[in-house]
Amino acid sequence: MAKNSPVEFFQQVRAETAKVTWPTRRETLITTAMVFVMVLLASIFFLIVDQIIRFGVSTLLTLGH
Repeated sequence: MAKNSPVEFFQQVRAETAKVTWPTRRETLITTAMVFVMVLLASIFFLIVDQIIRFGVSTLLTLGH
């Protein structure tokens, strides 16, 4: 592996950083909103599944009495 001087390294880092396509403010807000919506949907889904499993387990446990 070739050794670079610190100056050369930071020049390369700066060149690579310039190539990055940064999202716009609007894209960031839309993506953030989508994440919050997906988290809400996932939490509702797991709440429903948890309630179904709880009902099933409690029904099975009451059959034993």
